[in-house]
Amino acid sequence: MPALFSGVGVALVTLFRPDGALDAPSTAELAARLVDRGVRAVLVAGTTGEAATLAAEERDLLVGAVRAAVPAGVPVLAGTGAPTGRQAAELTERAFGAGADAVLALSPSGVADPRRYYDRVAAAAAGPLLAYHFPAASGPGIPVHLLPELPVSGLKDSSGDAGRLLHEVEVFDGDLYTGSPALLSLCGTTGAAGALLAVANVVPEECIAALAGDGAAQVRLAAVERAASADFPAGVKRLVAERHGVSAMTRVGS
Repeated sequence: MPALFSGVGVALVTLFRPDGALDAPSTAELAARLVDRGVRAVLVAGTTGEAATLAAEERDLLVGAVRAAVPAGVPVLAGTGAPTGRQAAELTERAFGAGADAVLALSPSGVADPRRYYDRVAAAAAGPLLAYHFPAASGPGIPVHLLPELPVSGLKDSSGDAGRLLHEVEVFDGDLYTGSPALLSLCGTTGAAGALLAVANVVPEECIAALAGDGAAQVRLAAVERAASADFPAGVKRLVAERHGVSAMTRVGS
């Protein structure tokens, strides 16, 4: 089966008005602008999109607005991870109902074996389900040896662990995407499908070049990643505002 997408996808920021209200039209416009610059997929309501601050109805609005704004050939993914399988399943069902082409579900915190969780989410999925390994945000994450047993078509790994990425390439047949800009060049040479990155909001061109093997772009991207990671998500929001002239407002911490 062909990959859901190949290349660089963006973990899209969610834009808010100065009073903190959701600005779905501006978020969708940003998504379309990034697609014009080479982004091959858009992830809505992920960690970078401040998903934890969004009401279910706001998630629906975002998915619908972004899906309407980007070309049909560009998949729109929705983040649907939650503390329990029941919550994640409900978010998954809503996401597909709002127009998502696929969903990305973060593994639950404190669960060493997430197979039952993903079984429940998969039962509610009307399309591709990707697992999300991000132990810094929701540990312990997904053990590599369990990946072939999960009912998922792909994986995003934001651990930044190069050795783990190579192990995943070896044992996992699904679509494999890194969430770490530092591993783009490695992904490009080992057969991974691509990446889903926060920094693609800011410098999609550098991300695309690094994935294609441009070592100088990989080095330049590291500096952007350091700035974007400072005071997350405020750091990346500031960079997005500088590049695109949009609001830097965050809900996290406000």
